[in-house]
Amino acid sequence: MLPELSREEILRYSRHLLIPEVGLEGQRKLKNSSALIVGTGGLGSPVALYLAAAGVGRIGLVDYDVVELSNLQRQVIHGTSTIGKLKVDSAKEKLQDLNPDIQIDIYNEPFTSANALRIAKDYDVLIDGTDNFPTRYLTNDVCVFLGKPNIYGSIFRFDGQLSVFYAKEGPCYRCLFPEPPPPGLIPSCAEGGVLGILPGTIGTLQATEALKVLLGIGEPMIGKLLLYNALDMSFDFVNLKKNPKCRVCGPNADIKELIDYEEFCGVPGHDHGVDGSAGAGLDIPALDLKNRLSPAGNSKLILLDVREPHELQISALPNAINIPLGQLAARLTELDSADDMVVFCKAGTRSARALELLVSAGFKKVKNLKGGINAWAMDVDQSLPIY
Repeated sequence: MLPELSREEILRYSRHLLIPEVGLEGQRKLKNSSALIVGTGGLGSPVALYLAAAGVGRIGLVDYDVVELSNLQRQVIHGTSTIGKLKVDSAKEKLQDLNPDIQIDIYNEPFTSANALRIAKDYDVLIDGTDNFPTRYLTNDVCVFLGKPNIYGSIFRFDGQLSVFYAKEGPCYRCLFPEPPPPGLIPSCAEGGVLGILPGTIGTLQATEALKVLLGIGEPMIGKLLLYNALDMSFDFVNLKKNPKCRVCGPNADIKELIDYEEFCGVPGHDHGVDGSAGAGLDIPALDLKNRLSPAGNSKLILLDVREPHELQISALPNAINIPLGQLAARLTELDSADDMVVFCKAGTRSARALELLVSAGFKKVKNLKGGINAWAMDVDQSLPIY
């Protein structure tokens, strides 16, 4: 039996009650429904806000990060006053102020193979607000195994994608992407950037799809992929088909349980503890580099900056050679493998990949600036901005 609405709730949702496709019964459905949002960042912010405002009775929030200043350009559920707070606490506070009549569950932990089924099992839909491939594949497989819809969204710079992956009625995420891209091929938003309003656009569309699924109205994006470009305001649609050879949802699926998704994707799914390191023996801390560059250091070093040219307008190190990571393989002849070299980027992630490429090409005397130019700005030259 669906729960009744109070007099206050009838007033709160009155604009919904006037829509024939929703009405009183639909609003009671929403009050009886639940949604798990994996991530309370750029995508999770608008999703959570609009589902709470719409009256979804139970909302789960999974995140393990804290609010940082650089989040506020796009993660609109948080604010300056909540910098340093756990994201799940910050988001819950905002949602409870928006709608005190709903239940907010928080999970201050990474979403992993060890806990995902336990967390997700009691929710009607899962909403993918993640920014990495291991968690994306994990969320998909959880939805397939539990028979739940996966409201998918992704963003990068000016481009966004949206779909509803629901193996009971159409393809799953693995039907479209059986294998993850090679590690390092697709930069994260932290490396490549994102237009601040883009997650608002895609996240609002994800919330729309979630409401359609929960209400059983309209035509959810099952079997369709939306491709959005903010620069030309284009919306393109691609029809998707279920892959009969899908290893998770196909008739002969051989993946029957959750796997190690970081190993599968070759990249970490969670960035806690990631400090811009290339690994033991391959790093040089910023202070050590400063000493090597000083006259007393008596060392001739080549500094190789693998960031994009426009990033040099934000911060730069004198006399560094700039070869963007994406061009490095084609421009190796511009470098001398006999030189002592330190490679750096913004925070150490891209330079670690560059180091791997250089070592495989025969460069022996190379190091990675641990933490990138941001570490230099913190530890050596505070006049440089951190971005």
